[in-house]
Amino acid sequence: MGCVFSLPEDRIAAAQRAPSATETSFIEKMKKTGKNIVVFYGSQTGTGEEFANRLSKDAQRYGMKGMAADPEEYDMSELSRLTEIDNSLAIFCMATYGEGDPTDNAQDFYDWLQETDAELEGVNFTVFALGNKTYEHYNAMGKYVDKRMVELGAKRIFDLGQGDDDGNLEEDFVSWREQFWPAVCEHFGVEASGDDASIRQYQLVEHTDINMNKVYTGELGRLKSFETQKPPFDSKNPFLAPVTVNRKLNKAGERHLMHLELDITGSKIRYESGDHVAVFPTNDLALVNKLGEVLGVDLDTVISLNNLDEESNKKHPFPCPTTYRTALTHYLDITSQPRTNVLYELAQYASDPKDQENMRKMASSSPEGKALYQSWVLDSSRNILAILEDLSSLKPPVDHMCELLPRLQARYYSIASSSKVHPNSIHICAVVVEYQSKTGRFNKGVATNWLKGKQPTDNGHKSTVPMFIRKSQFRLPFKASNPVLMVGPGTGIAPFMGFIQERGWLKGQGKEVGETVMYFGCRHRNEDYLYQEELEEAERTGVLTQLNVAFSRDQENKVYVQHLLRKNKEELWRQIHTDNAHIYICGDARNMARDVQTAFYEMAEELGGMTRTQATDYVKKLMTKGRYSQDVWS
Repeated sequence: MGCVFSLPEDRIAAAQRAPSATETSFIEKMKKTGKNIVVFYGSQTGTGEEFANRLSKDAQRYGMKGMAADPEEYDMSELSRLTEIDNSLAIFCMATYGEGDPTDNAQDFYDWLQETDAELEGVNFTVFALGNKTYEHYNAMGKYVDKRMVELGAKRIFDLGQGDDDGNLEEDFVSWREQFWPAVCEHFGVEASGDDASIRQYQLVEHTDINMNKVYTGELGRLKSFETQKPPFDSKNPFLAPVTVNRKLNKAGERHLMHLELDITGSKIRYESGDHVAVFPTNDLALVNKLGEVLGVDLDTVISLNNLDEESNKKHPFPCPTTYRTALTHYLDITSQPRTNVLYELAQYASDPKDQENMRKMASSSPEGKALYQSWVLDSSRNILAILEDLSSLKPPVDHMCELLPRLQARYYSIASSSKVHPNSIHICAVVVEYQSKTGRFNKGVATNWLKGKQPTDNGHKSTVPMFIRKSQFRLPFKASNPVLMVGPGTGIAPFMGFIQERGWLKGQGKEVGETVMYFGCRHRNEDYLYQEELEEAERTGVLTQLNVAFSRDQENKVYVQHLLRKNKEELWRQIHTDNAHIYICGDARNMARDVQTAFYEMAEELGGMTRTQATDYVKKLMTKGRYSQDVWS
């Protein structure tokens, strides 16, 4: 046996984290590990990465070997070298973020694709796009990668798949995948191994004798990063911002709308009006304890899940070593409805053959299976705990469940303040999500309920929120003299509180500030008129030229923001067509943003003498020029 030496823990962590020069070559890694399929993912909320992992795991069932890869970690100009590997294939699982933008981790790859003239002759590829039909630029990133790869000479071996998160993204993916693999087999002349057994990706190690200072307790990157904070702060290294204000915004009604202020003093964090603040929530402790109970597990066991593929860049599914309690509280998503692959893999642990059959059926692409998954899991809002409770014969090992559950993701909120007025404070406006499911359970939104509980002082301790900033394109006009039209019902008012503060500050600086018009909407004047005092004060002091509020339920016929836009159409058309106004829309993408856009089309038709096609083009041009911006969600 050769010599054995050990590195100190921090050196090991650094070695795991920092890829050496050779590691940026995915081609060399594929050659070294005998892989012939690489699945790149562009992912903002983890779903693209999840799908990429599932596809790379699938490869094994077809006698091939796959690896999931983050384009940010590799030299993507090596795509042309894929031809050096026999029967090779690049799969791209690409999500679209915001207004048709690439996800953060795919930005460099997108830039490279736009600039390169690489020759990709002989490179086989396919794309699965993830998006949401309620957005203007549905699946723009996936479509672009698909089109650009062909332009560069690559060979598309299977049609672009399109997943719609407004419908059923999981079903779209499963249906595409069911047709994709037979096409791959045919293309490469291989046959499915017929082995549908569960393939474990990680191996469980229980630590019985470990220094607890070496155990992760919720940090996302560096061990102890929450104890000794070091800038710069980002998604891998969030800042723990103390909560200085947490107040209820609505005067009455069943909902809880809240305003929070986070203190960023000394963090070196900079933000602009219109940016997003991302926060990392934790799961409800009662839910975590219940999971431990149902699974009959000691949640304080210290474990590591180690990747069986030693060459993988991803050593663990979440920071390890840690306890099951920490993993289920900080790292894993236990409240979403599990995807079909989780049901499929866990089915083997059900002792009742009927339960096993139903779980496998829900993961199939048969119409009956799809309908069962839709009704029993999605429509009934069953999370993993509800599934374990309702399938009493299902007793999976907790480590396999932890391997399969997706990561708990950061939540993004439009910042409700201006850094010109509040350089050391970030404001959030949010509505607490809670509802009763069809099974009679009370489901609570992870982040909003966690934020609700963040009181400025909690038993003498400061409440803190792990956060970072995500830059946005939602920006006030460069010229302050341009009129600004803001449409933001409900919590869609958030970024406009920042805009109004900033326009007020510019006025105070003696700048010439154009008309500033607000269209806000809520249910009842005496119930959920958010920031009423601030808005009325801004109108009184002339910071807001005009404040228009739609109270949808204060009269027999519902009145929404789009009705007020139609009422003021002449004035609006002058501001847009003659005075170069910038239009901003924030809030619900599915109905409100669409209805508001239609109101602008109608204005262009009626007052601009255009056909519907011309009106649509007119609004599109405003978007291209940065004069029609949306910050919407569904």
